[in-house]
Amino acid sequence: MILYTRRFANLLLTILVLFLVGTAGYMLIEGWNFLDAAYMAVITLGSVGYGEVQPLSENGRIFTIIYICIGVGTLAYLFSRLVELILAAELSGMLQRRRMEKQLNSLKGHVIVCGYGRVGRSAVTVLEDDKKVVIIDNDPTLCEAVNKDGRIALSGDATHDSILTQAGIDRAWGLIATAGEDAINLVVVLSARTLNPDLHIVARASYPENEQKLLRAGANRVISPYYIGGQRMAQSLLNPQLTEFLDVLRLKSGVEMWLEEVQVQAGSPLVGQTVVEANVRRKTGVTLLAIVSEEAVITPSADTRFNVDDILIVIGTRDQLKALEHLMNV
Repeated sequence: MILYTRRFANLLLTILVLFLVGTAGYMLIEGWNFLDAAYMAVITLGSVGYGEVQPLSENGRIFTIIYICIGVGTLAYLFSRLVELILAAELSGMLQRRRMEKQLNSLKGHVIVCGYGRVGRSAVTVLEDDKKVVIIDNDPTLCEAVNKDGRIALSGDATHDSILTQAGIDRAWGLIATAGEDAINLVVVLSARTLNPDLHIVARASYPENEQKLLRAGANRVISPYYIGGQRMAQSLLNPQLTEFLDVLRLKSGVEMWLEEVQVQAGSPLVGQTVVEANVRRKTGVTLLAIVSEEAVITPSADTRFNVDDILIVIGTRDQLKALEHLMNV
């Protein structure tokens, strides 16, 4: 779009230069005032055939012949380029929309992030390692820049069902509402839950009194960036090494270790096996820290058995976590 704008500006500048050259020429050669000279330049460039403003001298006629040959030809070329630019811009926009629609229609199990501010950008950075992400933001310029980076961004109001439907909410796995206003997040959560009852929804809350409202509207989890940020700062002061470990553990080799939770699905080969029998550590390299079941959080022992819907709290590299996911779905 910027390229087309520059080309259009260059065309207008060329037309202005032609007009000024003609006006100056008639003023110098014929001694006319600015208005008469400008009028003569316009009707000559436009080839409207209104006739001369005043009788032309011999030099004036020679200038007019040259001005018509150069100016009218140049103007015709410029207008043809202008039409070409308009058609090219329309075609480019249409192709981009079709490409995006094709990408959106092919997505399944993706995450929709509503709001691409500082919180939304941080969420997208983490999500992109595991999930396809669709961004919704009401800033069209921002969305255009995001799309150029290879991501998928829709410009629109996430509180409207139509934009959520366009983002493929019926096929999405999760949604994050990160708007700066709790009222907007509340409407987004309510709309999203209505459109997809099985959606995993995490919402941002700026004020503690709105957390319960968001939960009642359908959010699975409500996060307060200010509360978590304050906790993190305090923990970083009191327990700096522990805080760093719980966030991202960087080994001397530079490899990052991540804490994640993985759910045991029905039909997984892990169901019914003990920790020793599954031997997750040897097969994948991840370390099993805890098992969260309906009854309690369990520190796994050798004879602890895996059950359907158990959530495994594990730590490992991205490759090790992917190996665990493959093992659980074999």
